[in-house]
Amino acid sequence: MVPSKAPRHFLTLNDISRDELNHIIQRAIELKSLQRKGQSPELFKNKVLGMIFEKSSTRTRVSFESGMAQMGGQAIFLSTKDSQLGRGEPIEDAARCISSMVDMVMIRTFAHNTVQRFADYSRVPVINGLTDDFHPCQLLADIQTFVEQRGSMSGKVVAWVGDGNNMCKTYIQAAALCDFELRIACPKGFTPRSDLVEAHADRVKLCATPQEAVAGADLVVTDTWASMGQEEQKKERELIFSGYQVNRELMNHANSDALFMHCLPAYRGKEVSAELMDDVYAIVWEEAENRLHAQKALMEFLFNQ
Repeated sequence: MVPSKAPRHFLTLNDISRDELNHIIQRAIELKSLQRKGQSPELFKNKVLGMIFEKSSTRTRVSFESGMAQMGGQAIFLSTKDSQLGRGEPIEDAARCISSMVDMVMIRTFAHNTVQRFADYSRVPVINGLTDDFHPCQLLADIQTFVEQRGSMSGKVVAWVGDGNNMCKTYIQAAALCDFELRIACPKGFTPRSDLVEAHADRVKLCATPQEAVAGADLVVTDTWASMGQEEQKKERELIFSGYQVNRELMNHANSDALFMHCLPAYRGKEVSAELMDDVYAIVWEEAENRLHAQKALMEFLFNQ
């Protein structure tokens, strides 16, 4: 039976309001507390999540699959290698078929347009598990982690150091949604899209150096210099980004209680120094775990729409 109203999707942070974000984060914290007490409400009983992976993943697959199982549901893993999507089936046709058999779909792929087209023809909620443009599920985990450690992000200063990639672009959206100042330091030619920066000019500042971006920051964030699909550029990028490593010396420019985050996998000695990953600054392991809890809360939110 076709639902009476259009499903609610989560393709970017712009798909939720500030109040809805706060609800999801607080619910994620609650679900985390219940999980650690050995209590997981089976709110997803008889629900099935279809997971489509064009880009491989560790944390995305484990967190979504575990989250569904812990809440009483099931997840189906589909890669383009073993589905008709990998043999040229139109996205629109796949969306119609798959969404008639599952209750929600998560897609991790390259082109953001792929997720958008799938959502346009899906009868169930679609979640963006990552595209080359945005990574909203990771931001939910990052926001949850900061809230747990320091409270609201409103009025805080966040520094992004490194590539102006999908994570950086999602932090730009988060700056508006969470009311914080975002300072971005990228090598020339690697800054995020100018239209995105200009649209958030009241929240976002491009800085000439990592030190300028990090000065007085409450949170410092980075990511790998070569994202998936850019492996052939790795050596070249290592030379270009050599002055953009986040290490203890750079963190000394931030506030004394500043936090460091990285969405992982991290390449120690490249974008982040080896010692910083295990420093008191770094909360990357809590951040990683929170993918599980934040996505549970997100899925519950979407199921209830």
